[in-house]
Amino acid sequence: MKVIVIPVTPYQQNCSLVICEKTNKAAIIDPGGNHEKILEIIESHGVIIEKIILTHGHLDHVGDTQRLNIKLKVPVIGPEKEDAFWLNQLEAQCKHMGFPITKSFLPDDWLKEGDVVDVGAIKFEVIHVPGHTPGHIALYDRSSAQVIVGDILFNGGIGRFDFPKSNGKLLIAGIKLKLLSLPAETVVYPGHGATTTIGHEKASNPFLR
Repeated sequence: MKVIVIPVTPYQQNCSLVICEKTNKAAIIDPGGNHEKILEIIESHGVIIEKIILTHGHLDHVGDTQRLNIKLKVPVIGPEKEDAFWLNQLEAQCKHMGFPITKSFLPDDWLKEGDVVDVGAIKFEVIHVPGHTPGHIALYDRSSAQVIVGDILFNGGIGRFDFPKSNGKLLIAGIKLKLLSLPAETVVYPGHGATTTIGHEKASNPFLR
């Protein structure tokens, strides 16, 4: 699995283009904005987009989903259904954050713990880790030891838990139980900032000691 990180929006949110190198099929994960930039990168790699996947419902991760969906005509899947709370109030999020208005929407399918999402030959295992938002998911590719975690875990940090329906205890417990149990060499792609590994975060993340 090849991952191309595309920083988008004033929040420098990491949209990910994940590519199955065996089939040339791909998915867009968390297209928060700058859809024209995302489309240019897709075209430059000559890949076939199968789907759009959302880790959670915050605006900076989903803001250009509908624009890409209209252009590419592919299904939108995820996050877990508890994040309908956030997707149903995208207009309010836009006003609060000063973004252009994005109408609320719901995905074609929700995801849940234990689901498997195919992207070409890639098989993402869905891991539900509530706390930053109630329906936040991570996507783990066991064969390549890579995990896309949105705003659950960062290089040296964890997601905020001061939003409505956030829960710091749940977040930390979920990270320790479900993410830090992955192999130490697993590469972690967070929703903001630099790539890291499970081993590095387990050894040095001050929020997880």
